Amino acid sequence: MTRRTADVLAAARKHDLAAAVATKHVIVCTGAGGVGKTTAAAALALAAARQGRRTIVLTIDPARRLAQSLGLRSLDNTPRPVKAVPGLDAMMLDMKRTFDEVIDRHASDRRRAEAIKSNRFYRQLSNSLAGTQEYMAMEKLYDLHAGGAYDCIVIDTPPTRNALDFLDAPKRLTDFLEGRFLKMFLSPGLAAGRTVGRVAAFGTGIFMKAASRITGAGVLGDLAEFFQSMEGMYEGFKNRAQSVYRLLQSHDSAFVVVASPETPALREARYFLQRLAQDGMPTAGLVVNRTTPPAPEALAHLTRPRAEAAARRLADGGPEHRAAAALLELHADRVDVHRREQRAVIAALHNVNPRALIEVPLMGSDVHDIAGLDAIEAYLVASEPSRSAP
Repeated sequence: MTRRTADVLAAARKHDLAAAVATKHVIVCTGAGGVGKTTAAAALALAAARQGRRTIVLTIDPARRLAQSLGLRSLDNTPRPVKAVPGLDAMMLDMKRTFDEVIDRHASDRRRAEAIKSNRFYRQLSNSLAGTQEYMAMEKLYDLHAGGAYDCIVIDTPPTRNALDFLDAPKRLTDFLEGRFLKMFLSPGLAAGRTVGRVAAFGTGIFMKAASRITGAGVLGDLAEFFQSMEGMYEGFKNRAQSVYRLLQSHDSAFVVVASPETPALREARYFLQRLAQDGMPTAGLVVNRTTPPAPEALAHLTRPRAEAAARRLADGGPEHRAAAALLELHADRVDVHRREQRAVIAALHNVNPRALIEVPLMGSDVHDIAGLDAIEAYLVASEPSRSAP
């Protein structure tokens, strides 16, 4: 570890997420799948609400962990109050309903909106097209931001391998909708059947993959009708995506990258931190979940060789001696695991500044209620709230 990396990590460990919780309008939790993003998002939302900020946490993860940990039976596309925490609401993105709301908003009249929503291809697109979920998350964030009902909006991003799809998908979707495949379907010749051969050439493309799930002889007609009905609406899609992107780049937003102490998750976290910096997105910090804490200070001198030697001397004794030997072996393993995790963190953060580095130890049980979230919150927001970001 270089001196510079050591200094950066030492400085980062002095910060937590209190300033982000106290001041930011949008907090986005991102990271690889299975690292505890949902739990971190819920704990941050809990902290913001307890500071008197009207807060909502939006999950894009269909698993029920968020609802259960907040004491709710279920979540849907409508904000639901968390009774145990005044000022806190929670909701889960319903991709289809959100897309319907987008169509209602952008369509020139109600009749046109209903024609689009009843189209067979639209129904397939709004449920399964790659990137649609992330785009709709952007749309829902825009609605919550523009509505003005909340001081703090906490987003739990999708459980995908590349969580930065949340940033990329809106541009990919709007680029596609403006592409030459779309222009082909807007051409008058399609209705006359003169472009069927040209459509076949796109058979391996993403839209034709979606179209292959639609049965019946009217697939091309449905496609043409859908695209022709959508004509003129793409600018609204693109403008809103750009507005949300600018919001995420502003000082009112902050990204929290979440990882586990395993090397693959830390490598993903490094990539996320670098990509966020590259895109000009403000980063609040890195949370490393389920870490192995260091040995107590009183045992700091007890290295693995010393612990193993003492365990061997006790192993042939009576029950109490054998129990002590087992504890010494457990201590030796814990020292090794802690050092391995620390080396992995150092390697991942070489020449990367996470601003804040919060290591949350492995809890004795899974987080499944408000009490569990309280325990996580105590690590994420350990200091007194500040009115300025670190």
